[in-house]
Amino acid sequence: MATLKEAKIGSTVTVKKLNGTGAVKRRIMDMGITKGVEVHVRKVAPLGDPIEVTVRGYELSLRKADAEMIETV
Repeated sequence: MATLKEAKIGSTVTVKKLNGTGAVKRRIMDMGITKGVEVHVRKVAPLGDPIEVTVRGYELSLRKADAEMIETV
């Protein structure tokens, strides 16, 4: 199982599944990260948290804990 947290800088991955429940999953979906969408990993902060990605044409910063809930292909 690969997650968005493990994706390399500069790579583009496709969301396979969202793990998590309730408000956390809803918040991730509200940010535009849904099954089948392509996510480009732009950069990672020096200490690894947060991760900056481009999704649906806009830039978004995600915590590592949230990125770990996003399974990718």
